[in-house]
Amino acid sequence: MTEDGTLSYCAGGVLRITVEAEHYRIEAEDLKNLLFYGRVSPIIEDRPQATAVAIEGHAAMNASGKAVMLHTRAGSYIVPLVSFQRVARGEAISAPLFPLIPEAV
Repeated sequence: MTEDGTLSYCAGGVLRITVEAEHYRIEAEDLKNLLFYGRVSPIIEDRPQATAVAIEGHAAMNASGKAVMLHTRAGSYIVPLVSFQRVARGEAISAPLFPLIPEAV
């Protein structure tokens, strides 16, 4: 089974999301709002030389509160809350992202 994406911890409490050739990040302050208050947080395209911030998606808790859903231009993914928290605290280097499969109509 191949990995669809990776969530990893970076300096300053930033979380980096890597999906194929796309790179995104969730800023530390937005991460706190997501984990402590359940607020939807912006996902920003990670471009080192960029002068402007480009919001390319959002992160939100799922309805049960047991996972975090990441919606980006590259697709929608889910990661268990426990794994997300371990990476956010720096206890784990990374966690795999799983594709979020839409419900059958």
